[in-house]
Amino acid sequence: MTSEVVIKADKLTKRFGDFIATNEVTFEVYVGEIFGFLGANGAGKTTAMKMLCGLSKPSSGNATIAGFDIYKQTEEIKKNIGYMSQKFSLYEDLTVIENIQFFGGIYGLSDKQLKAKSNELIETLGLQNEAKKLVTSLPLGWKQKLAFSVAVIHEPKIVFLDEPTGGVDPVTRRQFWDLIYSAADRGITIFVTTHYMDEAEYCNRVSIMVDGVIRALDTPANLKRQYSATLMDEVFYELARGAKRKSD
Repeated sequence: MTSEVVIKADKLTKRFGDFIATNEVTFEVYVGEIFGFLGANGAGKTTAMKMLCGLSKPSSGNATIAGFDIYKQTEEIKKNIGYMSQKFSLYEDLTVIENIQFFGGIYGLSDKQLKAKSNELIETLGLQNEAKKLVTSLPLGWKQKLAFSVAVIHEPKIVFLDEPTGGVDPVTRRQFWDLIYSAADRGITIFVTTHYMDEAEYCNRVSIMVDGVIRALDTPANLKRQYSATLMDEVFYELARGAKRKSD
């Protein structure tokens, strides 16, 4: 992790009529940082992530992603980020190798790069025997690890992970985080939302949103010290228990 800023949000606000989904959200994320973006359902984190990815325009405020403006340079932003969602990341009716080649093509890899990256990825994940199998036949944990690897196949500056480990067992979650650490070591910034508070402990810093506002932002150790807590669960519940919203 370096002190160079790769994500900068300044009073980022999204309104839907009279409803304020995110209210003047302000923060910075650094190159190679693992940044946890936490909040209960309805906190506004998904809305904020969509704005940062260039998928939704803010009502007001400013932000830059990898140096690009979220109002004017959304196409440049998309070229410099990866994205993985729990709900949709891979085409299950394509084989493992077909998914790798499809997404590598979307991310602009040349044929030579794609061949090298495909071989490297399959070997790293130990999927040599599954390369020609349909993704739908893989266990969920393998799907998630493959989806993450595909999301960073083009070595983006930032990868956005939206609850990437939902539904997988603890051992597989730990293995998934090994992939995250490896990507961060290569200088890729990780922006991750999660409902698992033990995963917050793995982040360099975490922010906690409540009702559209960032209520806390610091390292896990500092937050636990500030709230006299031994676990991040306790910090989260202390901040979120008064939340009024129930869906995002």
